[in-house]
Amino acid sequence: MATKAKKTALFNYEGTDRKGNKTTGVMNGTNAALVKAQLRKQGITPTKVKKEAISLGGKKGKKITPFDIAIFTRQLATMMKAGVPLIQSFEIVADGLENPTLRDLVLDIKAEVAAGNGFADALSKHPKYFDDLFCNLVGSGEKSGALETMLDKVATYMEKTEILKKKVKKALTYPISVVCVAFIVTVILLIKVVPQFQNMFNSFGSELPAFTQWVVGLSHWMQEYWLIVIASVAAVVFSYKKAIERSEKFRDKIDLLSLKIPVVGAILNKSAIARFARVLSTTFAAGVPLVDALDSVAGAVGNKLYRDAVIKIRDDVASGTQLQYSMKTSGVFPSMAVQMVAIGEESGALDAMLDKVAQHFEDEVDDLVDNMASLMEPMIMSILGVLVGGLIIAMYLPIFQMGNAI
Repeated sequence: MATKAKKTALFNYEGTDRKGNKTTGVMNGTNAALVKAQLRKQGITPTKVKKEAISLGGKKGKKITPFDIAIFTRQLATMMKAGVPLIQSFEIVADGLENPTLRDLVLDIKAEVAAGNGFADALSKHPKYFDDLFCNLVGSGEKSGALETMLDKVATYMEKTEILKKKVKKALTYPISVVCVAFIVTVILLIKVVPQFQNMFNSFGSELPAFTQWVVGLSHWMQEYWLIVIASVAAVVFSYKKAIERSEKFRDKIDLLSLKIPVVGAILNKSAIARFARVLSTTFAAGVPLVDALDSVAGAVGNKLYRDAVIKIRDDVASGTQLQYSMKTSGVFPSMAVQMVAIGEESGALDAMLDKVAQHFEDEVDDLVDNMASLMEPMIMSILGVLVGGLIIAMYLPIFQMGNAI
């Protein structure tokens, strides 16, 4: 019969190292005695070991975001560039973190490294926060003896990627949120406001204008079926989210359709090209072979059209075809990007040229997002004007007609 795995917990400890210096940290363990034994193996004499308290609901602190990981990576790179040893860098960075969940994560990684494990191996035990690309790049830095340089490159990549994602989300979120608010306001007006006017119209004793009759009919329908409408909208949103999470074919179809949306499609296209260039530049500069680097790019590019193109490019490059020729035949990369890659291949500075391509398309995404915001504002105001203004006109038309009759 298989034995049941013992549940581990986090323990805060205080102690002294071999040199007599005071040290503190967090370690995983099943009980305090085993944690003390593990600390002694690491050369630390424990003076205090206490199980970390968990707040109500079993959650501690705030959620760790990708931007938090980017900040941690940048701080760690800065410490190591200043000549601070890796273990001490963990302690310094952890002391300055305001998010207790992130602090615990950093101290847990520190404990793993202090126990003799590799930095990349310690990161790979937390796949929720460190993906394969991150771990592979750190592993390359460890093997080449240039970990601080690689951490700096990874931090730059993560910062730029998160900023780009934030801008794309902002461009898509603003119009969607305004349309949702307009829908909610319209429903409230139909359910609460229009019936008040209808009571007044009943005392007129004359036939209502056609537009007003249509709005009143819509109000009656909404009053009767508003729960069904809300439940249907909620069901559609829930089903969409579940389909995105579980169905790869559905995600792929959404990816392809989203690229055809006016303005939004251009933003998504250019952001995908920027991610392609940014990831390929970072991995290739880390000394990763081009074919392996393209594998990482395929997983990070974020769209089916470009993912399939990168996989084809990888196969072509593996068979001896030049990168710039493969990109050209794929038909999804603009000529400027292809030409810059060709120059990089010929000059032996492919990573630098890819970095310039990434910067160029990131700047273009910035401009498109700004232009989209400028275009969307009058469009959204027009939609709100038609919805709310149309309802107001429908309600006041009978009053205007009654005034003319008098």
